[in-house]
Amino acid sequence: MSKVEISYYSDVLCVWAYVAERRLEELAKEFGDRIAIVPRFCSVFPDAWGKIDTSWGSRGGFAGYNRHLREIAERFPHIVVHEEVWLTARPRTSASAHMFLKAVALIEREAQRDGAEPLPYLDRLSTEAAWETRLAFFASAKDISEWTVHREIAERIGLDYAVVEDKIRSSEAVAQLAADYDLSQKNGVEGSPTFLMNDGRQKLFGNVGYRLLEANVQELLRRPAANEASWC
Repeated sequence: MSKVEISYYSDVLCVWAYVAERRLEELAKEFGDRIAIVPRFCSVFPDAWGKIDTSWGSRGGFAGYNRHLREIAERFPHIVVHEEVWLTARPRTSASAHMFLKAVALIEREAQRDGAEPLPYLDRLSTEAAWETRLAFFASAKDISEWTVHREIAERIGLDYAVVEDKIRSSEAVAQLAADYDLSQKNGVEGSPTFLMNDGRQKLFGNVGYRLLEANVQELLRRPAANEASWC
């Protein structure tokens, strides 16, 4: 039976994507090799300072946005938001962290044998790197646009940062990132997180509950006949 592919678009500076990681983890645990999770990045914070100034300038700026994130954390006890997030460290963009993570994914892909199936989502080094990047920002209030933070994360997951730098300097990582951004535009991704299934016909955006994600996957696994529309 063919797998249900889930394209997961997110921005590492997006708190709702941080919240959604637990749901993605549960999907991976529940459905195992019946689904294929394909992480991609979208650009919600290309100019983070400009975005916060535009959206929160009249509501307290960085301090107001900090309060907003801490209020969200109170509603979702499975996440940790540092009291100084966006105050002591203010990433200018999510793009540099995305490029770092695309470099990790490239290294991971090249380490696989030709023709081998991708590793399960939860076993991937790139999954661990993405989670550590989100934690570095939200839980530890670090500036994840800084290369020094990327180096710390690489060392923590047992990856030689010099190899990461090679992928960045060769432009391979930025090419992969540009491809993600292009696909997000072509697929009408409006924000982070967005889950696309069924060749883009099923799109779930924002703070989507786990049961809704689960129901969509179960319906696709049921494989309705070609002339029968999915109810999701």
